[in-house]
Amino acid sequence: MTERAAQVHGHCDPRFAAVRTAFEVNFRERGELGAAVAVTVGGETVVDLWGGWADAAQSRPWERDTLVNVWSTTKGPTALCAHLLADQGLLDLDSPVAAYWPEFAAAGKEQILVRHLLSHRAGLSGLREPHSLQQLCDWELTTQRLAAMEPWWAPGTVSGYHAFTYGFLVGEVVRRVSGLLPGAFLEREVTGPLGIDFAIGLPQKEAGRVAELVQPPVASSTEQAAVFSRLAPAALAALANPAVGAAEANSPEWRAAEIPAANGHGTARAVAALYGIFAGRGSYDGHRFLSAEAAERVREGQGSCRDLVLGAGLDNDTEAALGLWLSGSNGSYGPNPRAFGHDGFGGSCGLADPEAGVSLGYVMNRMGPHIADDPRKMALIDALYGAL
Repeated sequence: MTERAAQVHGHCDPRFAAVRTAFEVNFRERGELGAAVAVTVGGETVVDLWGGWADAAQSRPWERDTLVNVWSTTKGPTALCAHLLADQGLLDLDSPVAAYWPEFAAAGKEQILVRHLLSHRAGLSGLREPHSLQQLCDWELTTQRLAAMEPWWAPGTVSGYHAFTYGFLVGEVVRRVSGLLPGAFLEREVTGPLGIDFAIGLPQKEAGRVAELVQPPVASSTEQAAVFSRLAPAALAALANPAVGAAEANSPEWRAAEIPAANGHGTARAVAALYGIFAGRGSYDGHRFLSAEAAERVREGQGSCRDLVLGAGLDNDTEAALGLWLSGSNGSYGPNPRAFGHDGFGGSCGLADPEAGVSLGYVMNRMGPHIADDPRKMALIDALYGAL
């Protein structure tokens, strides 16, 4: 099908015209289908753009309020839930997880700390037993299996990306402490009071404005088998147990579930607002959510290393902080190595840079093949920092 030219809509401060240009070039030259980007500086929205198509058939334009699944960009808001509880004195990040979730102490996990969950160092990157999509959507079953399993590696020693399990691990601690699943807790504490258009899982009433995810070209089954054969068991468990792509994420079952590592649905404006809390050192839109000390703790690096799950697909070592990733020498979130954020499968991104007072949200529906630092995202970040 011949793709139709995308129209870009919204507002862009003249100072940040380069961001609009990069966004438009993403459509012309980098295969963008439908997308949105938002930037805040000092809490003020200076870029709020959207364009393209909300479906592969190009029958629905991407609108100002189009929602899309942002995959692991969801991990930032989920981490925020834990940091809110810690700042309220209800959760100690240096306490054993089992202090809040007693069943978790099984199989030698009694010394795993809450900070290990936040920094992908718990050794629980994926389940050992086969776990289907239907089972992943079952909160009680998934958390019970995680509580019972033995870690893949010595906890606290190295990071290994917890692609799906991160949300259940951090989320169950949030539930044990607050009595609410992360989605409800986030709504009560943050998105509800500020009217931020973001939800973990998709409320049924919003189904009419969600964009269809489009999978990038996939390798043949033979090529996929060759790739999987090279993965260590801990990485294979993280990335393929279960294997989830666009088709699965477009299903009603996935959209309705509570998967706090990977099925947040929102606008770029919402992502920029949520990461704006981190960029604002705990404050956003006149509200203080975290003390300055707690906001700084979010980006406390836990040690640079070659990640056990993602390492084979990345050129350099990375450093996980307490829920997000540091920009570091890779410049994943701009030139400030202390900036931080999170990418989502296929390209989406949330960014926070407290020194510059900047946050960025980028969401899209045509997924790219990159593990991190999608060229579309990087073009927007480069344009943003070039304008500052």
